[in-house]
Order: sequence, then C-alpha cells, then structure tokens
Amino acid sequence: MRKTFLFCMAMCLAATLFSGCNRTASSNDGTCRIHGSIPAQYNDKRIFLVPLYGPKTAEFVDSIEIKDGKFEFTTDTLMMAQILVDYHFRLGVQPLLVVTEPGDVQVIIDAVSHATGTPQNDSLEQWKQATEIHNTSLVQLRREGKDQEADSLHLAYKQLTRHMAENCKGTLLGDFLSNIYPKTYVRKYPDGREVTIDADTNEEITE
Repeated sequence: MRKTFLFCMAMCLAATLFSGCNRTASSNDGTCRIHGSIPAQYNDKRIFLVPLYGPKTAEFVDSIEIKDGKFEFTTDTLMMAQILVDYHFRLGVQPLLVVTEPGDVQVIIDAVSHATGTPQNDSLEQWKQATEIHNTSLVQLRREGKDQEADSLHLAYKQLTRHMAENCKGTLLGDFLSNIYPKTYVRKYPDGREVTIDADTNEEITE
C-alpha cells in the first residue's frame, strides 16, 4: 500500500509540474534581476553569483555585500548559476541553483533556499521540492529495509525528472535535467565491443 501511494504521489507530481518552462519571461530588456533575502546574521558578509559551468574566475563571478538581510544581482548573461555565501560562513545555509533568465527572480537563502519569479526558476523550484520529498522518503524506506518500495519510488522520480526535461526542452533547465537521468548508456567491454544499456534495468538493448 505504501509503495503504491509513494509511486502515485511521484507520478501525480510529474503530471502537474513543469508546465511553464517555455512561457515568456517577464523582462523585455534581457536583464535578470535577482532580489535576495537572507537572515540578518549574515549582514556585511559577501554573497556570490557563480556560473555552474565554465571558469570560476573574478571575470565571471559576481559578488556583493549583504546589507539589512538583502542583496541584489543584475546580469544579462543567460546561465545556470549558484548563489553561495562566503565559504567561511556557509554552515547553516543551503547553496541555491538559479537560471539567470530575463526577469525578476525572488530568492530566499536560508537552511532551505528558494528561487521563484521566472518560468525556468519556477519549474526548478518545483523540481527541487519534488527532489527533497524523494530524498527524504528514499532514506526512510532504505532504513526500514523496504528496498522494493525504495526502488519503485526512485524509478518514479527518475521518470518525473525526464518528464520535466522533455517539457523544458530547448531551455537551459531542460539541458541540465536531461543529463541527470539519461535513459540509456554505453557499456564498453575489454574486447572492444560497445553495447547500449537500459539505464533503468541495466539490461542490454538488442533492437
């Protein structure tokens, strides 16, 4: 019964989430404006906007000092990025993945961080919530020795992620998610053979 409930929960999420990835962003000038809040204990610390891919040098990383529990970033570069507090003070706050697409992104940095306000960031936030549900449930099922239920839940989550990647096809978020759980992979053998393997069953695809 519990396995069926968890599986249906994940598939219901897959059916209802991620419908807005490709709708028009809310900025006509190509600028992404990130409006952030963070607990006041981090005042006067620096917070960073760091590209997820590519160089992490000063040329590509933006930073600002936190004032009155607030910070703002503005960029016209479209990228997947992370928002990170100075590494000396990161304990207790969760790094946050964002898409710097045009529009106004509302960000909360805390023990659990959030970003909403633009199409891809809204979908990313929904996927993040689904991921947290999955991770918590999976750990609990493993602890209880319910491996079959855990496997079913994880498979449903993989399908959910793939569903989102397809719905967001042609966007940065779609590209990011499509690389997490590919449907197949290539297995190389010592004799030089290469075969395509189903990533869910680990069985060779013969057709």
